[in-house]
Amino acid sequence: MSTERDHRHVNNETPPLSPRERFYRRERRSVPAARAFAHEVLADWGVHGRADDVALCVSELATNALVHGAPPGRGFLLRLLPSGDGVRVEVHDSGAGVPAVPQAPDRSNESGRGLLLVSELADKWGVADRAPGKVVWCEWAGDGSGR
Repeated sequence: MSTERDHRHVNNETPPLSPRERFYRRERRSVPAARAFAHEVLADWGVHGRADDVALCVSELATNALVHGAPPGRGFLLRLLPSGDGVRVEVHDSGAGVPAVPQAPDRSNESGRGLLLVSELADKWGVADRAPGKVVWCEWAGDGSGR
């Protein structure tokens, strides 16, 4: 009995990861929904090392979009993008203003620390213009998963 060898090319490369996005309305349940979506995407991508940091930053940016960036009747777009061996998170809203990390957060206030957390957990973050509104983004250079 002889065995024939198949000489066709076998693609052993991992397919590239594709950006994922979802739009959320201006309502309280959008924040946990955005966080759950981020966890789902990261699991699909095999990102485990910094998934909790990414999800926490998604929560903070989504909350800021709802409170400060999405006018009534509007919402925000959450976009997750593969970035090299890391992850980029973008939150698009139609509100005006440029968010900034408070220099001295008021310790008696319950709010005002979201961007401080993002600046500590993400490798980079920033704000870009968009018409109308802005995009607040953050990135992680790698996730520790070895993908």
